[in-house]
Amino acid sequence: MRRGCAQPLVYVLKYISIHAGSKSISHCLYSTSITVFHSYLSVEPDGCRDRDEGEKSTGWCKSSAAAASFSLQQRRIMLRKGDREVLLDLDYGGEAQTTESYGSLQNGVFIPPRYLSAAAADEDMDDDDPIDHHWNTRSNQPVPQPGIYFRDGRTKIDFVLVWEVRSRRKKRGKGKSEATCEEGEAVPPEETSRSERRKAQLEQWREKFVQNLESAGLLMEKEETANEKKTIHFLKVNAPWDVMVCYAEELCLRAPLQAQPNLDLNTSARVLSRLCIPNVMTESVPNRPLDYYTCAFRKSKMSRFLGCEDQESYFTNTQRHRVVYEILTKTVYGKKKRSEVGVDRLINEEAYTAAFPLHEGPFELPKCEIRPDELNQRQVLYHYWARWFEWYKYQPLDHIREYFGEKIALYFAWLGFYTAWLLPAAVVGTLVFVSGVMSMGTNTPAKEICTSGDTYLMCPLCNTCNAWNMSEICTMAKMGYLFDHPGTVLFSVFMSFWAVTFLEYWKRKMSTLAHHWDCMDFHEEEERPRPEFAAKAPTMEQNPVTGVKEPYFPEKTRLTRMFTGSMVIIMMLCVVMIFLVTVVMCRGIIIVMMFHTESPVLRTEAGTIANISSSIVNLGLILLMGRVYTALAEQLTKWEMHRTQTQYDNAFIFKVFIFQFVNFYSSPFYVAFFKGRFVGYPTNYGTLFGMRNEDCGPGGCLIELAEQLFIIMVGKQLINNIQEFIIPKVKAWRQKRTLAKVLGGKASHEPRRWEEDYKLVECEGLFEEYLEMVLQFGFITIFVAAFPLAPLFALLNNWVEIRLDAHKFVCEYRRPVAERAQNIGVWFNILEALSHLSVIANAFLIAFTSDFLPRLLYQYKFDNELHGYVNFTLAYAPLNYTDNCRYKAYRDNNGNHTLFYWELLAVRLSFIIAFEHVVFFVLRAIDWIVPDVPESLEVKIKRERYLAKQALAENQEALLVSRNRGAATACAGTASPASHTSFGNMS
Repeated sequence: MRRGCAQPLVYVLKYISIHAGSKSISHCLYSTSITVFHSYLSVEPDGCRDRDEGEKSTGWCKSSAAAASFSLQQRRIMLRKGDREVLLDLDYGGEAQTTESYGSLQNGVFIPPRYLSAAAADEDMDDDDPIDHHWNTRSNQPVPQPGIYFRDGRTKIDFVLVWEVRSRRKKRGKGKSEATCEEGEAVPPEETSRSERRKAQLEQWREKFVQNLESAGLLMEKEETANEKKTIHFLKVNAPWDVMVCYAEELCLRAPLQAQPNLDLNTSARVLSRLCIPNVMTESVPNRPLDYYTCAFRKSKMSRFLGCEDQESYFTNTQRHRVVYEILTKTVYGKKKRSEVGVDRLINEEAYTAAFPLHEGPFELPKCEIRPDELNQRQVLYHYWARWFEWYKYQPLDHIREYFGEKIALYFAWLGFYTAWLLPAAVVGTLVFVSGVMSMGTNTPAKEICTSGDTYLMCPLCNTCNAWNMSEICTMAKMGYLFDHPGTVLFSVFMSFWAVTFLEYWKRKMSTLAHHWDCMDFHEEEERPRPEFAAKAPTMEQNPVTGVKEPYFPEKTRLTRMFTGSMVIIMMLCVVMIFLVTVVMCRGIIIVMMFHTESPVLRTEAGTIANISSSIVNLGLILLMGRVYTALAEQLTKWEMHRTQTQYDNAFIFKVFIFQFVNFYSSPFYVAFFKGRFVGYPTNYGTLFGMRNEDCGPGGCLIELAEQLFIIMVGKQLINNIQEFIIPKVKAWRQKRTLAKVLGGKASHEPRRWEEDYKLVECEGLFEEYLEMVLQFGFITIFVAAFPLAPLFALLNNWVEIRLDAHKFVCEYRRPVAERAQNIGVWFNILEALSHLSVIANAFLIAFTSDFLPRLLYQYKFDNELHGYVNFTLAYAPLNYTDNCRYKAYRDNNGNHTLFYWELLAVRLSFIIAFEHVVFFVLRAIDWIVPDVPESLEVKIKRERYLAKQALAENQEALLVSRNRGAATACAGTASPASHTSFGNMS
């Protein structure tokens, strides 16, 4: 086995000895051969590397003894430019290699594939010692150490690239002689088919990509898992210290200057502490990351940063992932003029199936008892955050940020902050609802309806229906008071203030977190083009910022496509309106069918049954149309050819949100502001497609709106939570099943971290999570006057949502690349728009849909106890109508509006204007009183800038010396006045 493993290196050394034209290689060829053979024949391999930032081409190594003692991070071999290209085979133009001869990466050294092919051919000649040519597969490798390290147990794995290749079946018998015909002319074999050429192209891209990664300074090691049908390749990548230092300065990573006490980020904890109340929500989470004053990293000032002497732990894991991902996204794998750059495009081209950083280890707690501070980061997050029993505890935001990065941590910080603010809203809403329940018996209009008997004969609800008595709707009249009483009006005003105050205090929280997590001054650098954009862009133009030629798409063509896409959006919104009309007509048909039955219960509850059934159908259509349109919006956004990922995300978010806003809110808006407004009166009813326009039910439109909100909002939350719980598990099960087939009988070995993470589901980002919460925010603010229990259901859902999302990210998702962010992006602008819309919507809801203003005006003009209010609101049918019945309207016997109607309209319009102006004035006052950046934070920012200025001053030592000299001179001058005199005389 040792001879089989080492023999390919013999051909490497033979090739070097023949082609070496410099003394730097031939001089240490003997020592290099000893060192390389030692690295493959010993248990703990060693190598040699002689790379210094100021000396890039001094040779491979200076002596075999020194090379054998180098650590893994000093093991890579550096040559002069010409020698390096020979070894790495950068310009080798031979035939495309097969999967079996792809090449190998052992101990961070890349071996070109043709040397392995030569070695394999030589071994085929030795029939007495058959050796498996896949000398880098699992069966022939030493058992890897468990965890997240290379085989040496010291070099940390920063990233893993994965690709799958179907194994070729070797032909026997006649298959070997089918390549040529009898005349000797070559016949294209099956390998030259389109799919084989595609495989060869992908293989060539991977090979060039790996070679360029090697040239960029990354260390790599390859693993394989194979069966007779498929081979899964795992390429482990590590960034050594010199690479990290170089890119840390380029990416402006933050370096620690001075430690400071950790912030108490929970306001409730501080309040409870001041009140001396025990806080059950707090919990001591081990290994909390330290807080530092920081500044931008500078290699020349490294000695002034804390912890710079510890190269192993100076950079955090998320910083290492960010640096390696930056290299992966900038590395060329093909022709640069075609923008064949980056691992993202390679994944789109299916050259790689996945690229991800590894989790820190298993999330399950060890069976043996260990101290909490000995748990890995993933276990800490699982035990203290993702478990269901932690639902009432504070989120460990610093740990989340350290493990997943600022972007994901900001999402969970916002979700937790939003959930905490829902608590007072839910309490007030519940109290309002309970007060309505307790005051149902004091509702004078409901009492009059229940005791009316046959006094009020109401007009038929359809052309073929019979007249009915108002006393039949006694129950619905009492229920309607639950959602339409003075408390709901006050609650809608409270929620208008709540929404904007919540956003103002979130801005303060966001700025505090941004500074605490070193993102206060973060601005995304000039973004590179998206892989899809680079692949489809027709021309190349110079970037005005970077000065580099990159793919370009004409702006005029993009605007034309965006206009066409907006037309498609309008068409889809029209489809939503068509579905809404269909649901309305379906509801009318159900009501007519119920009234034609002989059952008095069905006749009485016809409107409720129709409203509930149509709302369920509407929810199904909403979810179906949401899925269809999200896929359509994704294709439209791709077709519009946005250059950067940020532009693409913003355009996609805008499209989906506009559609989902209309999709989810169109039916509630119809019930709240349009239903019952165009009914007409007897002998002059309004119709739609031959059917009479809908009127509000016996309990009013607010109770119907509450029923719809409950079904749509709560139903959507339940379905989403079930999907979030089941779908990732199904995807993970399929992934594990696929990998288990490849492992076969080898599955009994101790699982390796990269294989375990490959079984997990790819992280799908935060778009769906934000969209769900933003739509919920709209439900609890825009229509809260009709459904005071909405904040309570939102609070219960969010407690579940936090744990579901935490469990997904910790246990079921592959670890995403840590991304920096200083806010939640465009979602904050959407929340602000919804909060302002909620003020207007609640004003119109109270004015035109609720009975609050009509009752108030009646109390002012006629009776303070509302006696006779029901009779006052009912008009008589015109004399030419067949039945002498009543209907709800402010009209006279001829169908004309009464004076009270116009007085009420003036009151309603005045209320809307006064409500909006008062609320918006108070909101502006809150915005002015509450600063976006807390005063205590401003002091910390100034302190950090001062320390950064001191640490990065180029002439700090010279300044200190000059100050000391100046002080000494001043002291001497004070002691000897004569010196001043002599100095003055000299001048």
